[in-house]
Amino acid sequence: MIKSYLKNKSTYTSRWIVLLIDISLSLQAFFLAYLIRFNFTMNFGTHDFLSQLPYAGLVSFISFLIIGSFKGIVRHTGTKDAVNVFWSVSLIMVTLLLSSLILNKYDFYANLYIPFGIIIIHYLLNIIFLISSRFIFKYLFNRIVNSYKKPKNVLIYGAGDSGLLTYNTLSNSSQGNYKILGFLDDSRLKIGKQFNRIKIYDPKKIDKKFIKKHQINEIIVSIQNIKPFTLFEKVDILTKFPVTIKIVPPVDQWIDGKLNVGQIKEVKIEDLLGRAPIQIDNPILQKAFEDKVIMITGAAGSIGSEIAHQLCNYNYKKLILLDQAESDLYDLQQEFVRNKIKNFDIELADIRNNKRLNEIFSKYKIDLLFHAAAYKHVPLMESNPYEAVRVNIYGTGLLMNLALENQVGKFIMVSTDKAVNPTNVMGATKRVSEIYANCLNIEGKTKFVTTRFGNVLGSNGSVIPLFKKQIEIGGPLTVTHKEITRFFMTIPEACQLVLEAGVMGNGGEIYVFDMGESVKIFDLAKKMIHLSGMKYPEDIDIHISGLRPGEKLYEELLTNEENTIPTYNKKILIAKTENINVKEIKRKIENLTAIDDIVNKDIVRRLKSIVPEYVSNNSEFEILDVKKVKVKKLNIS
Repeated sequence: MIKSYLKNKSTYTSRWIVLLIDISLSLQAFFLAYLIRFNFTMNFGTHDFLSQLPYAGLVSFISFLIIGSFKGIVRHTGTKDAVNVFWSVSLIMVTLLLSSLILNKYDFYANLYIPFGIIIIHYLLNIIFLISSRFIFKYLFNRIVNSYKKPKNVLIYGAGDSGLLTYNTLSNSSQGNYKILGFLDDSRLKIGKQFNRIKIYDPKKIDKKFIKKHQINEIIVSIQNIKPFTLFEKVDILTKFPVTIKIVPPVDQWIDGKLNVGQIKEVKIEDLLGRAPIQIDNPILQKAFEDKVIMITGAAGSIGSEIAHQLCNYNYKKLILLDQAESDLYDLQQEFVRNKIKNFDIELADIRNNKRLNEIFSKYKIDLLFHAAAYKHVPLMESNPYEAVRVNIYGTGLLMNLALENQVGKFIMVSTDKAVNPTNVMGATKRVSEIYANCLNIEGKTKFVTTRFGNVLGSNGSVIPLFKKQIEIGGPLTVTHKEITRFFMTIPEACQLVLEAGVMGNGGEIYVFDMGESVKIFDLAKKMIHLSGMKYPEDIDIHISGLRPGEKLYEELLTNEENTIPTYNKKILIAKTENINVKEIKRKIENLTAIDDIVNKDIVRRLKSIVPEYVSNNSEFEILDVKKVKVKKLNIS
């Protein structure tokens, strides 16, 4: 009977019973205060004491009602509950002190006058009794409930602040009987030491024998501010053990700043790769966006929508969300409405429509423009050069020209690492846009700034969602080449850096982001299979499909002619670029965008004349590079 009652989590002690117990403890503390004051003798006026006792009980009752300290769930007592008790007993003390002062001054109901010494002792005893009773009850409840549960032997990966908070959360939890057998940590300074008599182990020395010997059931990864792929690799190593791998969520997802056991769940790919380890705390951003009209193109896309969400943290005047994707833009609008975000407008528009763009620029006095609209899919653009040019060059050019004409303060363009030494049409069109931005930067008041980074995790068309879908249907996973590598960054991290780079730019810069180490896609595929609880190649195989048209084996963030200048943010660098013939480049770009006849080779030939480092790879347009190679050989000889 007792067992079923205690295990029923929906059953809680009545708050009125808690109130009666609190009043009872307060009265006991009042009696003990008299005993302490009179050296544990009854040499005090029992008549006065008996008159004061119900009065002290009434004051306690009113104080507990006002503060509401009895309303907390005792079995889940925490710091906030202790603080409420403190304020309750403080109110009791103040009330008794004031009433005693008044009674003493006016000689009114003299038998209710309580000596100050008694009041102070009562106050201190109240704090001890009421707070400790809650924690004692919580401890006893957890011990009784957990005695019916089979204990889970747990290792916590991470002996830092997050790991210690996880330890405290598990130790005080009534949701499971956790037995912490050790910590794992990579720091040589911590290995071998103990926390609360629990040893910290070197994770490299943990093997299946250790797991079996200590009967480990779970390993909980509790590491904050760690790069996604570093965390990914750590968890991948742990999957070889016959245990459940769980992960502690990022701090910003904790409820009211507290970690709850229910938030510690079995690891998923998105838990590892969806984090944003970099947090930019820059007061300059607040000032830069203050009372500004900001427009985002491609606002319904993965990058544009994240920029929009991050800008909501600032006190802008108006946020204009522009995209041609009707359904996605509607979804973003509804999300903003649900979150009660104000001062935003939705504009459904195609950036290739000059008349429509003119209307929008006339409607708003735009201060900042974040340009994220673009065609980004490499093989599709390789097959459709005309569309790539119309959107990535012509559409972008229209926006830039209108920004210049309407004296937009700053134009921040989102570019790609595929614009560096491009091997495909998409990368070449983005490089032309970068060049055109630099051409216009010297022509008016608008400052043109370019931000350049690699692949973002979870974005539309990213390899991670593709692999997840392929795993769900049983495989195989498709990788274009066994040696292909890519740089990766989380969407929130990339957009934070876009905002900061855009603000720090003075015009004409190309900002490149420190993407860390490049990742081998084949290894990434194997890790994702392992983390899904399957084995490669027994359960799911990996199929090598061959490089797609225009695809590189590896990406670069700088051309051979560029080097970098550091900024105050070590994650953001400025690429130094060579001087260009502005007049000649503009003429070539105008000729390219004016083309009406959809002849792919003619379009690509003109692209290559603007971007001489553009050499096609695994593409039908490689034939256009033959003459270029011959000329180079001739010059060398």
